[in-house]
Amino acid sequence: MTSITLNRRKIVLSAVLGATGLVPGGGAGEARAQAPQPPSGNAGHYRFRIGEIGATVLSDGLIGGPPRIYASDAPEQELQEVLKRAFLPTDHLMLNLNTLLIEVGGRRVLLEAGAGQTMGPNGGRIFARLAEIGLSARDIDVVIVSHTHPDHVGNLRAADGLPSFPRATIFAPKPDWDFFVRGEPDLSYMPVPEDFRRRFAAAIKRSVEPIANGVELYQPGAEIVPGLTTIAAAGHTPGMVSFLVHSGRDQLLLTADLAYHPIVNIDRPWRPGPDRDKDAALGARRRIFDRAAADRIPVLGFHYPFPGLGHLLRTDSGYAWVPAGWQF
Repeated sequence: MTSITLNRRKIVLSAVLGATGLVPGGGAGEARAQAPQPPSGNAGHYRFRIGEIGATVLSDGLIGGPPRIYASDAPEQELQEVLKRAFLPTDHLMLNLNTLLIEVGGRRVLLEAGAGQTMGPNGGRIFARLAEIGLSARDIDVVIVSHTHPDHVGNLRAADGLPSFPRATIFAPKPDWDFFVRGEPDLSYMPVPEDFRRRFAAAIKRSVEPIANGVELYQPGAEIVPGLTTIAAAGHTPGMVSFLVHSGRDQLLLTADLAYHPIVNIDRPWRPGPDRDKDAALGARRRIFDRAAADRIPVLGFHYPFPGLGHLLRTDSGYAWVPAGWQF
């Protein structure tokens, strides 16, 4: 099993933002220039190892919105009760932005670029997180995104319109690129106001504009770098993938947006509203969660409470989330 070593003091503290806080035209540079820093004494990086691969969770901050968005088919009274029992607000569900930096084959590979400020003022913290571990955006060799929603690509654009990761090769799934970037996507499936949908689509195109000419498009299932395999997980978007990081007998499964929050999408089987094809997304969720549970593979959830590491347990009614014990 993967050995996970963690630092208790490194925790992000950020304010909660509304789901309609998606910022038109916001990007990575704005995040670096304008985003307030968390209080001194707390940080958002979390080191561990996957076999011979060094790994660090880097928090890009927080987003969030009404719980109904993330649990679209939940009975209202039951949803309220579940949130109360978990000591969570009933009117707002906070989501983390847990990117992962791995060092493999002499390269620094970032899995997910993060949101920047495309979805509110509390994203865009990844550049400060890199500085905490003695790195900068110029030290990143490869950036791989699981899908092209703004909270996964927002940091690709700097304030000056240039790439935020100037030396990095950017990889994105081709089905997502065709749908969101090359086309004019129909987002009518998203349970949010029409204005939000328009800004959401515009934020994607603006975020990837600086890297569009040099982006490397991959097909789900590809092994992009040694030790990193993509797993087709379409449904949330046309080309979303999960990531499997592996070294020797150790593995880590990154579930991307198969689930938003363990309370509503794992411990309860409710379907996320932003899933474009909810049946396909449900199938991918079950297939990949079953694999993680059966093989006892440690999991990193992009939106789960920081640092997002734990295990999936199969139950009679579905799954349960078991956070990893914190190791100093």
